[in-house]
Amino acid sequence: MEPTRQLADQLFLDRVRRARRQTFAQKFYAGVRLFAAVKDRMRAGIRDDFPHADDQAVERELRRRLAISRAIEQRPWTK
Repeated sequence: MEPTRQLADQLFLDRVRRARRQTFAQKFYAGVRLFAAVKDRMRAGIRDDFPHADDQAVERELRRRLAISRAIEQRPWTK
C-alpha cells in the first residue's frame, strides 16, 4: 500500500501534537538523543569513508566535521 498525501499529513500532525504535549525536560532530552543519534550516523559515514580508521581516528574526524559545521553556522550572511 502506497501512502497518500492525506496519510502523510495526518502522521505529521500526530507527531506535532505529541511534541506539543511534552514537557520542557522531555523536549530537551529528545534533542540530546537526536544529537547522539546524528553523531552515530556521522561515525558510520566516516567509517564508510575511511574503512581502515581506528576509533580514535573516527572521533578526530567527527570532531573536525562538527567544527566545520559550527563554523558554517556562525558565519554571518553576506552578499
